[in-house]
This record gives sequence, structure tokens and C-alpha cells, in this order.
Amino acid sequence: MQVIIESFLENMTLIIAYMFLTLKAKEFILIKFDVTHKLFWFVPIALSLLSLFIMHYPLEFEGMRVDLRSVPIFFISYLAGWKFGIVSIILPTWLRYSLGGPTVMQGILQAIIIPFLLGAIFHKRDSYTPPYTIISIKHMFFVFTCYEIILVALMLLTTPISLKAALIMMVFQTLALLSIGLIQNDSNRNILYRQELEFQSRHDSMTNIYNLRHFRSKIEHLMHLKKPFVIAMFDVDHFKNYNDTHGHPAGDAVLRMIGQLLSESLKNGDVFARYGGEEFIVCLPNISNMEEALEILEAFRAKVEAYKFYGEESQPTGKLTISIGISGFSEGKSLDELISEADNALYSSKKSGRNTISY
Repeated sequence: MQVIIESFLENMTLIIAYMFLTLKAKEFILIKFDVTHKLFWFVPIALSLLSLFIMHYPLEFEGMRVDLRSVPIFFISYLAGWKFGIVSIILPTWLRYSLGGPTVMQGILQAIIIPFLLGAIFHKRDSYTPPYTIISIKHMFFVFTCYEIILVALMLLTTPISLKAALIMMVFQTLALLSIGLIQNDSNRNILYRQELEFQSRHDSMTNIYNLRHFRSKIEHLMHLKKPFVIAMFDVDHFKNYNDTHGHPAGDAVLRMIGQLLSESLKNGDVFARYGGEEFIVCLPNISNMEEALEILEAFRAKVEAYKFYGEESQPTGKLTISIGISGFSEGKSLDELISEADNALYSSKKSGRNTISY
């Protein structure tokens, strides 16, 4: 009895420790490097290796090799589906066959093939969102319990294992699987929570574009690299009139749409943020002269003017428009000086009738 418990306890400890370290490594990689797509096939390979390690510490019982290898095989098949499950069973199947013994075929069928099939059949494709899938512990527990009942029945019918040993194995397998599921869910929730916090720290909560603090950090990096750029500032013409007429929720919707139009209009490498209120700020680093900046910003101004905003007919001009001011190039100037230049140019646009660009 003690030997049986110690053997399965060793397997369970190995499974939990291995999965904890593997998932922590995944957290580190996802946080530090943009290699999400490359991690997909790492998981079944890692779990396949775990099955191999488990098989080196079996309970040897009347020529049988009994262990918890089915736990990682079921887990990856249930988590990710049959394609990943097949990858995870290749090496364990080869190793179990090469070890031989009177119950080799039973060991392959009952502890490798069947858990793979049941996991793959009950894989929840709709809720599979790699690499951040949150598993339904209740559903996984139910499916695995069904597998355990089938396994115990088959082992009692086809192998010399005792009922006591089979039931003890069932308990340890279930505890190991539940531990893996809880560790995996906790790890993925930590990653998602961290990503959400990082997004919120960098983005404006209303428009989902960068906030001013993150904009400044991006521009400071450009200045450190000594890349020339210009700063533009713009705001919504007669925005107070729009808010007073239609209410602040409608005004917030306008700001969100302008943020979306801005995202669609600018190129990769351009940096933009909400400056405050109805005012936005833009950095154009990929230009060589002021004419390029004017062309980009004029296209954006025209795009805003052409967009049909809710209730824009109540505006003084019958349209919802923006005014833009552009700084000079960045050489020898601080960011605050560039912002001041753009702000003064914006004021000139306002004075000259709005819905225009000044520099």
C-alpha cells in the first residue's frame, strides 16, 4: 500500500512541479518577447516530454508499468484538440512499446490512446483562445472522471492490477489533472491581467489611443535616436456647442470616432495620442519636408470633414470639423518647445476661420 501511494505521489509531484515551471516560463516568454504564434507547438512537445519523464518512475506490479502518463496527454488533447494531442502521444507511445512487457498494448491503449481520444472529442473549440485559454475546470473534471471509470474497468478486466491500486491511481490522476488546470488558469489570468494593466497605463480610456504620458515616452525615444519629426496638434471645432446640444455621451462618441479615423489615416511609425479634452497630438517622424506633413494632415482633416457624425448639422458650419497646427522640425528643440509651436499654429487656424491647417 505504501509503495503504491509513494509511486503515484512521485508522479503527481513531478507533474505539478513540471507544469508550474513550464507555465512560468511561458509567462516570461510572452511578456518579454512577441513569439505568441511560435508557442503553439511548444506546449504539446513539452507535455509529451513530461509523459516520458513520468514513465521513468512507474509502479511496477506483476510485470506491469503503472504511472500517471495519461494526465498530460489528456490535458493537452482537451485543451488544444486532436492535432496537438497527436503530437503529444508519439514519443510516449514509442517509449512504452520499446519498454515491452506483458501488458504493453494495454498500456498504450488505456493510458495513451484513450485519454487522447476523449480529450480531443471533448475539446472546447469555441473557448480555445491560445495562448491564454481559460479551462472550464468543472467540464474537464467531468470528462476525466468518465475516462477514469473506463480506465479502471479496463485495467481490472485486462491486467493483474488490484482494485485498491487502481482506485489509488484514479485519485492521484484526478488530483494531478485538477492541479494542472488550476495552475494553467491562474497563469493565463495573470498574463491577461498584466496585459490589461499595461494597456490601460498606455492608452486613453475613452478613445483607446495612446495617452499623453506614453506619447511623451515614445517621442523621447525618437529624440534619443536623433530622428527628425514634426508635431501637430488639433482639436474639434465648436466642440462645446456640440456637447451642449447633444450631451456629453454623444461628444465622447465623436472623440472615439476621431481616434479611430486617426488610427486609420496615419502610417506605421507615426505616433498620436489624446492630449486632453477634445485636443489631440500627432508626431510625424517619417517625413523629409513640411509638404509631406501638410499632405498627410490635410488628408486626415478632409476625412473628418467628410465623415457623417451624428447631429453635426447643429454645428455653426453644418459640419463637424477640426483645426490643425503644425510645429517646425525637431532639430535642436525640446518636446515642450515643439508642442508650444504646434499649439500656437493651432491658435492661428482657429483665428483664420477653423477647419484649416497652419504652421
